[in-house]
Amino acid sequence: MKPQRIILAGGSGFMGGVLQQHYVRAGFDVVVLSRKQTPALPGVRSLTWDGIDTGPWAAEFEGADVVINLAGRSVDCRYHDRNRREILESRVQSTRLIGEVIRDCRRPPRTWLNASTATIYRHTFGPAWDETGETGATPSANDAFSVEVAKAWEDAVDFSATLQARKVKLRAAMVMGLGRNSVFPVLRRLTRLGLGGRMGDGHQFVSWVHQDDLCRALDFVLEHEEIDGAINIAAPNPLPNAELMQEMRRAMGMPLGLPAARWMLEAGAWLLRTETELILKSRRVVPGRLMQAGFKFQFKNVVDAIRDLIRRG
Repeated sequence: MKPQRIILAGGSGFMGGVLQQHYVRAGFDVVVLSRKQTPALPGVRSLTWDGIDTGPWAAEFEGADVVINLAGRSVDCRYHDRNRREILESRVQSTRLIGEVIRDCRRPPRTWLNASTATIYRHTFGPAWDETGETGATPSANDAFSVEVAKAWEDAVDFSATLQARKVKLRAAMVMGLGRNSVFPVLRRLTRLGLGGRMGDGHQFVSWVHQDDLCRALDFVLEHEEIDGAINIAAPNPLPNAELMQEMRRAMGMPLGLPAARWMLEAGAWLLRTETELILKSRRVVPGRLMQAGFKFQFKNVVDAIRDLIRRG
């Protein structure tokens, strides 16, 4: 049987690397589109694109089975004008381009999964948001730009004239994994240094998903063709930041974790060229549609996820 072809656009980052390994093991013919030519895993073909204009890489879409678009400049930076423009345009332009290429295929891919973000939901300390939850910005969370990007990103999917392909928007929470640019190694390092205390007041909720459940959730979506539109890719049990850091300390046998006050986070974010919104916004998101469709998480609770990643790493 001919291997199914899966295209990972923007597939050279952390999440792309996780999915590359997963789909190679599953026997897929994996094609990665990247702005920079990077060494490919065995079984992966890497092609260069710019996310703006079509090119020879577009031929891979003809007869492909699945397209997963992860393209977008990292948000781990200071939000000055140039970075804001690059964050927004890298997501919207690449998404529109993929829609145009799919539209022009004689044998288009059956399914198009496009990255989005759980940040689209309103900052909350109340009941968790499923896919029917309220979206929008909250001044106290300083998240207006991030929500603007999320909505423009999803609009680019919705407005693409690709009637042949099923479109799914992946509202992903923080992915817990061991790869480059994953947040877990950062939390582990802080904990080892005795800096694994609460961040800010620690009340802000953290939504997360283990990298294995990310892969399994995408497999589930591919198998269930009735699923389309927006879905939350998040474990069913978000928790406050203070509890997350407490579980990190327990798992690593660290009795002490110095807290970081908000002013300390602001100073640290300036030094590290990032934004405190990534830490301080309360994201309390649950996977309503996945659970309703019968998906079973391997890692429902963060304790199990942390222990598994420490064992592996």
